[in-house]
Amino acid sequence: MSDSRTGPERLGELVSHDDSPGLPEQAKRSILATGLSLLAACVFLFLAWQTVSSLLLIFAGVLFGAFLDACARALAPVLPLARTWRLTLVLLLFSALSGFGLVWGAGKLPEQTRLLLKVMDSQIDILQEHLLSYGVDLLGPEWGRDFAQWLFSDQGRFLSHAQFVLGGASSLLTGALVILFLGILFAFDPISHRESLVMLVKRPYRPRTRAVMDEMGSVMRLWLIGQFIRILLMTLCVWIALYLVGLPGPLVLGLQAGLSNFIPYLGPIVAAIPIALVAMPLGGSLLIWAVLIYTIIQSIEGYVIGPLIHRHAVEIPPAWTLVAIVMLGALFGILGIAMAMPLVAIGRVAIIRFYVEDHLGDEPKPTFSSKKA
Repeated sequence: MSDSRTGPERLGELVSHDDSPGLPEQAKRSILATGLSLLAACVFLFLAWQTVSSLLLIFAGVLFGAFLDACARALAPVLPLARTWRLTLVLLLFSALSGFGLVWGAGKLPEQTRLLLKVMDSQIDILQEHLLSYGVDLLGPEWGRDFAQWLFSDQGRFLSHAQFVLGGASSLLTGALVILFLGILFAFDPISHRESLVMLVKRPYRPRTRAVMDEMGSVMRLWLIGQFIRILLMTLCVWIALYLVGLPGPLVLGLQAGLSNFIPYLGPIVAAIPIALVAMPLGGSLLIWAVLIYTIIQSIEGYVIGPLIHRHAVEIPPAWTLVAIVMLGALFGILGIAMAMPLVAIGRVAIIRFYVEDHLGDEPKPTFSSKKA
């Protein structure tokens, strides 16, 4: 039986039959949701870029909270108390140790620091004279390195530098207090803070997100404990070695050498400069001994002790770590350099779990550090 209807009439009938009533509305909602998601992502990235210093402070607070949590976990086999009481005990112990360190160091550190600065200042003078004999003016005019003239040459300059110093000191104190209180808050109630982020994910993905965040917390705890052990060992070894050699201010030199390990690869190199400057006026043999001893201690710590401590926490090739330090340092300054290593560590966990395993369906191979360990 032939159909006498025209083509446009048959086409209109097919469209009317195939077009379900709910499809256009659902498509509009999907497009609207996609647009709002993209807009929200752009706004979030813009705000994150504008407030990156605050975000790094928050991350430092998370690190401090992870450190307190690790200390409380370490006390669990020794003290069968509730977690809140163990955290309180950890805070009291650290407060007592900090107070003792301030009282004990107040009589030693300022005097040794002034002595070391005076020695290094004289060595910079000698270095400048040697360079000038070859026609190299490294430090510029003499008044540019004379700190007394730099501060007191005129009142306006002095007020400007005083305002800069006071502003920097207040910013440093404010940042330290923010990190301290954020770390305490995160440590005493980590589950609710974690769940407040997990609830932003769709329900089917929440168990996986929760597991990955727990793994990130474990990586941060292991890394922080490892760094604390490395800093303590480096400080004690350099302090004792330089004291036996006879260098002035061994405590300050050991402390700066230990703290420099917080920044891998670059920190130990920078820490060797004050040791060399202090040893220069005491003779060539003592300079060689001081640099040689520091190099041996740093090599043993960097190539033996460090990998043994961090073999379960950070499995990142050294080149990528150095790239992250340089890039974050160029973008965000000292705080970016200090936070580069833990950011890379937890970023690696997120990339491997969410992208490599879940999205690509691949199983990552162990890195060189895990093989070496």
